[in-house]
Amino acid sequence: MRTAFLFAFLSLWFQGRGASPQDKPFPPHKVIGNIYYVGTDLHCAFLITTPEGHILINSTYERTVPIVQKAIEQLGFKFQDVKIVLGSHAHVDHMEGDALMKQLTGAQVMAMDRDIPALERMRPGGKPHPIDRVLHHLDKVSLGGVTLAAHLTPGHTEGSTTWVLKAQEGGKTYDVTIMGGLGAANARLVNNKDYPKIVDDFVASYKYSRTLPCDVPLGSHPDHYLMEEKYAKIGKGPNPFIDPKGCARQLDKWETEFRSKLEEQKKAAGAN
Repeated sequence: MRTAFLFAFLSLWFQGRGASPQDKPFPPHKVIGNIYYVGTDLHCAFLITTPEGHILINSTYERTVPIVQKAIEQLGFKFQDVKIVLGSHAHVDHMEGDALMKQLTGAQVMAMDRDIPALERMRPGGKPHPIDRVLHHLDKVSLGGVTLAAHLTPGHTEGSTTWVLKAQEGGKTYDVTIMGGLGAANARLVNNKDYPKIVDDFVASYKYSRTLPCDVPLGSHPDHYLMEEKYAKIGKGPNPFIDPKGCARQLDKWETEFRSKLEEQKKAAGAN
């Protein structure tokens, strides 16, 4: 009862002040099989449903947890049935809501080992960041017959994680790849004392990510997989989210951006 009351209070408070100066609700929708979109117009969150409860990937900001909750319920699922919370990478716009999600649902929060230090510094309202299970490269997370593989793809953060799982639709099985994010637009690539191996990690992650199976590319932001464009095509033909070339397309974009940024920073460093 106390949890239900707290969530109702928070929902009303957030609605009154506006969920965020940027994020707005986006229509929740089925992506493929048992995978659903429950994020905002700017930050992705995915619900993976199973008979034994559900898995949420990316809790988003703490202030946008009510948007995620409402999206889950609009799809006909129970918010309290979220049993596991995972994340793409340790930035506040993707994982700040973990503590509140655990508080409201009792879900187990799991995160990649190399992101733990950053998550421990993430304390919205002073709340410690919950870590119920520390994951490592190639660890599996299973619930209700669904298994996700955690692939370490560092660079954007030290523990950036790409999730791969299977989904069934129309009698076929597809590889779903939720890219952890490999953008370098805001990264300090040269003389980064806090992350000295950042360039090596980016280069290795681009190479490694291209080896992963990918029939259905997803990401931590909608533009990573052309979500809005594909959403507009739902019901007008084959499932638009089935896009075997989508991962390579986004990786090409990220890597081109990375190499341009690296050269730019090298020149700037040489000029000083």
